Amino acid sequence: MKPINQLLSVAVLALLYACSGNQNPATPTAQAVPVPVYNVTTHDAFTWQEYPVMLEGRTDVEIRPQVDGYLQSVFVDEGAFVKAGQSIFKIEDHRYREALNNATGSLNVAEAALINAKLEVEKLTPLVDGKVISEYQLKSAKAALKIAEGNKKQAEAAVASARINLEFTTIKAPVSGYITRLPKKQGSLVSAADPLPLTTLSDNAEVHAYFSVSEADFTKFRATYEGTTLNEKLSHLPALSLVLPDNTEYAQKGRIDMVDGQFNKTTGAITLRASFPNAQGLLRAGNTGKVKLGLPHAGAVLVPQASTVELQDKIFVYTVDKANKVAKTPITILGKSGNDYLVKDGVKAGDRIVYKGFEGLQDGVTVAPEKIKPEVASK
Repeated sequence: MKPINQLLSVAVLALLYACSGNQNPATPTAQAVPVPVYNVTTHDAFTWQEYPVMLEGRTDVEIRPQVDGYLQSVFVDEGAFVKAGQSIFKIEDHRYREALNNATGSLNVAEAALINAKLEVEKLTPLVDGKVISEYQLKSAKAALKIAEGNKKQAEAAVASARINLEFTTIKAPVSGYITRLPKKQGSLVSAADPLPLTTLSDNAEVHAYFSVSEADFTKFRATYEGTTLNEKLSHLPALSLVLPDNTEYAQKGRIDMVDGQFNKTTGAITLRASFPNAQGLLRAGNTGKVKLGLPHAGAVLVPQASTVELQDKIFVYTVDKANKVAKTPITILGKSGNDYLVKDGVKAGDRIVYKGFEGLQDGVTVAPEKIKPEVASK
């Protein structure tokens, strides 16, 4: 029986050995993850900074009466456009017309007195030459002539003053523009001492947008643009955009044409003025909005915003090294240009980053890079 038992034992051991060998198959190799990869490039770009503005007309003129009286007529309505020289108000002028008539009468009297004084001198001159009368009488006549001449000049000045006051009863537009509110209506008593003007006339053919920039931004502006003087630097500034309160962009571009002479001691900011054409009158004094000021960046490192992820107030990209392994890398942003970030630190031109599909990627994972077209990355 022993030989049979030994044979059975050997057979069992062989079977167990064979089974154990089939339980350890080869472990499969991990597959690389296919992802689109973008090569970081450099381009000239602009970043845009926005500043709140208040618009003013090219000329905002307060219209005030220069004589007192009742407002006889109002020739325009609120919001109307008027041309320079057009009549807009009429003050009752009876007393000013009478004052002119009175002054004119006084002038006539003075002119007659002057004629008499001249005749007197002409009459006495030959009598003095012939020693018929004393020279004293001629000197007295000449003094009376000078008095008559002075009286005439005073009368002429009174006439001119009365005529000016009469003309002031018709108030005309000094410039072309739009009429604002009319607090005084027909029949109201108006005076040159009134605290409020009759109206304000805004010349809106061109509007001015005033805004303030910090000392740091102004220093950056001076260092960025070419030119030795401030005016030369202003001439190299790109055109500005005006963003209206409804976030639409005004069709016309503007330019900065004025920089204040000093910084505000309280805020540390300086005021700039941008002017925008407004021939169609779409903008009015008092409008608000924002101006977009562009700052150029030559040879800036650009990264698509779609290729970044923000975590805990930091922005990251997934870089791909030579071995096609990814690493989550923080980057420092200078600003935005279109759909791209301008990168200060973190990546450089020539580096490869995962363009999209990086969700779930871990540091050190091997990927299979798929090249994308540059125009695709710019979208």
